[in-house]
Amino acid sequence: MGRFASKTVLRALVGCILSLAVVALVGMTTASAQAVTIRAMMEPHQSTDALRALLPEFERETGIRVILEDTPYDTLTSKALLNFTRRSSDYDIIMDDWVYGAGFADAGYIVPLDEFIKADATHAETHDFVPGYVNAMVRHGSQYGLPIYGESTFLMYRKDLFEQYGIAVPTTMDELMEAARQVYERSEGDVYGITLRGRQGIHNVYVWAAFLWAFGGQWFDDQGRPALDSPEAIAATQFYAEILRRYGPSGVATYGWEENRLQFQSGRAAMTIDATVNGALAEDPSQSSVVGKVGYAQVPLATRATIGSPNSLQVHGLFISQFSRHKDEAWRFLSWATNKMVQLKSLELYPNAGVPSLSVMDSDTFQSRYGAFSDAMIDAINNGNIDYLPHVTQSNQIIDLVGIAVSSVLAGSRSAEDAMRDANRQIVELMGL
Repeated sequence: MGRFASKTVLRALVGCILSLAVVALVGMTTASAQAVTIRAMMEPHQSTDALRALLPEFERETGIRVILEDTPYDTLTSKALLNFTRRSSDYDIIMDDWVYGAGFADAGYIVPLDEFIKADATHAETHDFVPGYVNAMVRHGSQYGLPIYGESTFLMYRKDLFEQYGIAVPTTMDELMEAARQVYERSEGDVYGITLRGRQGIHNVYVWAAFLWAFGGQWFDDQGRPALDSPEAIAATQFYAEILRRYGPSGVATYGWEENRLQFQSGRAAMTIDATVNGALAEDPSQSSVVGKVGYAQVPLATRATIGSPNSLQVHGLFISQFSRHKDEAWRFLSWATNKMVQLKSLELYPNAGVPSLSVMDSDTFQSRYGAFSDAMIDAINNGNIDYLPHVTQSNQIIDLVGIAVSSVLAGSRSAEDAMRDANRQIVELMGL
């Protein structure tokens, strides 16, 4: 009896110790997970605002604290590069345009996601992304990012004004110029014929590139040499400046994405060519005075002999820094932020036509909000040009050089020929060709 009692007491004691150990271990694991904080450098965008609003769900589910830090788009890439070159672990995740992400991948600044996706295939719903978006972020056979939003470009025009003045929807650049002239002159300058982006850098280059391709130009020739001094590129630049100087808003040289869309949404301009995501904002009654008055069409052509489509295929993604100390936690956030349920919820919070999920784009919610332009947007995406902007290591500098050239022509300080020849020469030197 005494020995039995001793064994019983001993077993109870051991059990108690093991239970306490398990409790302690669980406590340590939970505390460890809760202690992890990851930081993401984000674009100021509706998708970022939606993630911020939904973030408490992720933090409750995982115990991972996430700091989303908005960085102005103009300086985001240079700030990311500064952190990368310092091998800084300050940011675990970077959100940026893939046009720069390709250079990050080439330099080894961001990590391939293939192993994460393989281990977490149900959460990383790569099959549900618009193929052009997710496939664009494959580099050297590896997936380097997941899309958070994407877009193409299209022509937005005022249906009511076109009907009032008997103007047909432009399909050529000559018709675009003529439509701009008619609206501007017949409204006696009360409505600008067109508004486009003029601010140098990615702002004006993103829209100017539509004209480059529409005139039959391209960034690089078949041998990979810069081709921005071609007759087509010079003609596109001359046209871009001329239509804005004649029929665009005063001060257009300072217009970035936001200023340009606000000019159109306010009803002060009859046309614009810009990102397809702008359709959602033009159709938002809380901020637009042209709801229901806008038509959507493909970018007009100057020639049928184009080398590539003037519609962009642009995707912005989330990337994991090579220097992150919390790559597993960064992956959990990245896969959560891009899944279709989060994207569907984001539509309820902020206008966002750029969601990359096929099933969300097919949802009743998406169609009820964006049906006015969804067909034109999907046509533009399907016709999108993956080479619309340069995807080389020096993309950031190349875009800056071309942006300066376009701005100088718009300001009238240089001819299109001089500006583009000079930009091309500098790009050749930059690339060491």
